[in-house]
Amino acid sequence: MLNTTPVPTSPIELANGPSQTKSFKETVRERHSVRSFLQTPVPDAVLRSVLEDAQRTPSNCNTQPWQVHIVSGTTRDALSKALLADDEAGRMTPDFSFSTADFCGVYSERSKAQGAAYYQAIGVPREATEDRRTASRYNLEFFGAPHAALLFMPSFGDDVRVAGDIGMYGQTFLLSLTAHGLGGIPQTMLGFYADTIRELLGIDPSLKMLFGISFGYPDKTATANRYRIEKAPIEESVTFHN
Repeated sequence: MLNTTPVPTSPIELANGPSQTKSFKETVRERHSVRSFLQTPVPDAVLRSVLEDAQRTPSNCNTQPWQVHIVSGTTRDALSKALLADDEAGRMTPDFSFSTADFCGVYSERSKAQGAAYYQAIGVPREATEDRRTASRYNLEFFGAPHAALLFMPSFGDDVRVAGDIGMYGQTFLLSLTAHGLGGIPQTMLGFYADTIRELLGIDPSLKMLFGISFGYPDKTATANRYRIEKAPIEESVTFHN
């Protein structure tokens, strides 16, 4: 269900972000996927604090398999240009398969509801095919964020456990962003261009890319950031055995 509750946009919040004294519950409930950012770069000290938080993520046998590459400034711009060019040419090089067509039942329903809510929020109707493609390609411009974290991993066995570790790292990173008055969005689409990113950044081919996180200070005036998707009740996901 779409929640249209207005998001606060006071000048103080826009300049400095929300207070960093939020409780854990407030942080978890405030976190959402941000799809429009201010151009203000994140100060190095703040970014390092976020990364220090994320480094505390648990992992299988304490392997700490995450290899994180953060792009900013001219490197970020060059990478975006390369991603857009490869997208235009239809050159995709994902390390892992992904298709929303594989979703079924309630999982497919949730995916479609999220997409519909987003396009409604930014004023793009279902039949506007070209406008939807433009909106999708905005992923490759990092939604205007000044930074992006690209999450790579070594390959062990079937990679499922390693991918789980990377997912936990990503969640910790996103929650710390929120606690610091920042915002981010995890993007599977960035992983569709793994070779492009490896080549431009000089990353070892043995490292596989799972996803990326664009991040920065949210533009709280943007319509893309003014909607929320309700989460399913725990009864749909949790079974108690006594």
